[in-house]
Amino acid sequence: MSKSQMARAIDDWFVQRKWKVFPFQRAVWRAALAGESGLLHANTGAGKTYAVWLAALLRGALAGKRKASGLRVLWITPMRALAADTQRALEEAKAVLAPGWTVGARTGDTSSSERARQSRAMPSALITTPESLSLLLSHAAAQTQFASLDMIIIDEWHELMGSKRGVQVQLALARLRHWNPQLVVWGLSATMGNLAQAQDVLLGEGKGTLVEGDLKKEIRVDTLIPANVSRFPWGGHLGIAMLQPVINEIEAYNATLVFTNTRSQSELWYQNILEARPDWAGVIALHHGSLDREVREWVENGLKKGELKAVICTASLDLGVDFLPVERVLQIGSAKGIARLLQRAGRSGHAPGRVSRVTLVPTNSLELLEAAGAKHAVAARRIEGRLVPNKPFDVLVQHLVTVALGGGFRSEQLYEEVRSAWSYRALSPEEWQWALDFVARGGQSLIAYPEYQRVIADDEGVNRVPSVALGRRHRMGIGTIVSDSTMQVKYMSGGRIGSVEESFISRLKAGDHFLFGGRILEFVRVHEMTAFVKRATGARGAVTRWQGAKMPMSSELAHAALEELRHAAQSEFRGPEMEAIRPLLEIQQRWSALPTIDTLVVEAMTSREGYHLFMYPFAGRSVHMGLASLFAYRIARVQPITFSIAINDYGFELLAAEPVDWARAFLAASENVTGLEVPLFSTELLLEDVLASLNATQLSQQRFREVARIAGLVFQGYPGQPKSTRQIQASSSLFFEVFRKHDAANLLLTQAQREVMEQELELTRLRDTLIELHGRGVAFREVKRATPFGFALMVERFREKLSTEKLSDRVGRMLRELEKAAVP
Repeated sequence: MSKSQMARAIDDWFVQRKWKVFPFQRAVWRAALAGESGLLHANTGAGKTYAVWLAALLRGALAGKRKASGLRVLWITPMRALAADTQRALEEAKAVLAPGWTVGARTGDTSSSERARQSRAMPSALITTPESLSLLLSHAAAQTQFASLDMIIIDEWHELMGSKRGVQVQLALARLRHWNPQLVVWGLSATMGNLAQAQDVLLGEGKGTLVEGDLKKEIRVDTLIPANVSRFPWGGHLGIAMLQPVINEIEAYNATLVFTNTRSQSELWYQNILEARPDWAGVIALHHGSLDREVREWVENGLKKGELKAVICTASLDLGVDFLPVERVLQIGSAKGIARLLQRAGRSGHAPGRVSRVTLVPTNSLELLEAAGAKHAVAARRIEGRLVPNKPFDVLVQHLVTVALGGGFRSEQLYEEVRSAWSYRALSPEEWQWALDFVARGGQSLIAYPEYQRVIADDEGVNRVPSVALGRRHRMGIGTIVSDSTMQVKYMSGGRIGSVEESFISRLKAGDHFLFGGRILEFVRVHEMTAFVKRATGARGAVTRWQGAKMPMSSELAHAALEELRHAAQSEFRGPEMEAIRPLLEIQQRWSALPTIDTLVVEAMTSREGYHLFMYPFAGRSVHMGLASLFAYRIARVQPITFSIAINDYGFELLAAEPVDWARAFLAASENVTGLEVPLFSTELLLEDVLASLNATQLSQQRFREVARIAGLVFQGYPGQPKSTRQIQASSSLFFEVFRKHDAANLLLTQAQREVMEQELELTRLRDTLIELHGRGVAFREVKRATPFGFALMVERFREKLSTEKLSDRVGRMLRELEKAAVP
């Protein structure tokens, strides 16, 4: 089929399906046919997949490849579930338009027999993940296998580019471009704020073309308003109180996705919905990443076929799997970011011309404020940008061993190749030499251990892995996804349920009940890293807990919330959400003041507990942890004192047992008239003070565990014989101490510290927040009792110290006192 014949066939194929060819799709086809690479940015469900896939088929027709010999198209996806969905879409088109082509997938789910077939003869198009692509590059025949490659497509680039997996893709692209500089590369993206940078990271600075689809897709955001909005909110106080309204929404539609932010939350909501509506057994389902693959696939297929009324899920269904029957999306709690909210909204109305609708379900009264801000931010398309990791040395070290396995490398050539990847564009010769030295002999401190001499140069100057055993061990550790060791959960009768982190199982004893996979299970025993269970007869059990920090509120959402408060301070309550929390905000304003984009509210209060300070920067919980620790440290430098700290997304509390002149510290925070060595809002000595204010060594040691695993220092064990979490932690801690004492210049150490600063404490955002706070007016208020905003912070502090029962009693007592005081 010639190029013109293929073009006509494509038009006919669209007509047969009663689809319209959009201008952005034709723009991609023209650019790809001209040999141009690019980034396609369009709404979820707009037709991006066929824009790039049909471009690849057109290029095949241009080359006269009616029967593609060898691998022509490489499709990189961030999720295995997406691989299966993408394969079905590509097969549907190629069956008519390019019947001589073959489509295959290569992921962690691919069988060994299929892998063997692909090794003998690659399909025309291969769908794979970043980890599986790196594994392919680690084979000696890699260059031959990719010799006929013509086009690379990176799906969901907005999801990949901000993580180490995106860096892994950058390095793989650099390798493939080195072998074939004429490669055409296209990225697919949606819900992205920093498009220009996304294009530069993928294609190189100033290279390629940007194609934007129709971004006017209608997205409706609304909120389930609670019947009774508490004037004194605390985290999670609504929660399951919203169960019946959620059930009513599910009842009204054929297919609904109910998103939660954590796996534990999804388990709870699924259990409670099923208890309230036992007649829905079999038509509602649970989906999260720890459930067994067969369970997840059953859920996904049920959604596609329209057999399920609702699925309670997490980020496991965030990305572009096409569930056409889904009519509604519910978001339990705040999505904490505009991009995430838009991504989830796009799961409904997943087709051109259809409306996407997401309904927010607040789990505390203040989330109504976030909902109001989110609605206006979505309408204005104020979307967060994605930060790109800068020079992660653990990923570089892993890549060096991968390339050494995949045919070997010469240092000078690979250095230039690596520097063509965006994240390493500023990699210095000294840093490059350090990385080479580290894989060659383990750096200064591991030279005596042969297992860390992973790459050795031969007589011709080609660096290779010296033994088969080292190569096998490296391949088993390829990837940048790091989590705590997990245990398979199986019934005593033999069926698999999924996996749970070892740290959770280790706290159980025989006979304990826990909730997992939507069932109450009884723990029986552990054998060979498998937790055996049986169905329990009780109605309640401990909720399975997985590791993972709470998501902080994004800057865009925070500023949108402050904008709503600015209007409220002027007695203008925009929309039903703001009207619903009007009583709460009026009390906050009567007893203190409302924080806005121009006003920083600082409250001081004395109670039987001690001397409280509440501050509301609205910068997200990560920044607030840094701010609270920083301010406590700077005050304590002058007045030796110990503080208790509580944080949430809106602010933080400092509690001291001794009097503190809060007014002097904060009213003059921008000037050094307080006797402080550094003014509170100053960015001077910021890094030094933040490091000193926290247990930076402990935080860095925790982060180093991840770095050490990615860099290949810590081996997680062979299949069926994984090492325990305790063994892995002990190994990484030993390396951390050895490097700290004997190899202080080790770049993996400095990387761990940098990641703590940038990712856990968001140092850049912390600096920006300090500058912003310096420019705001300070509204200092001495209050007699906790304000609505302050009460939420006090409950966060109580939660860390009290059992659920005692917390409920304490909160109830405080609420009665505050409500009594709130009566005019």
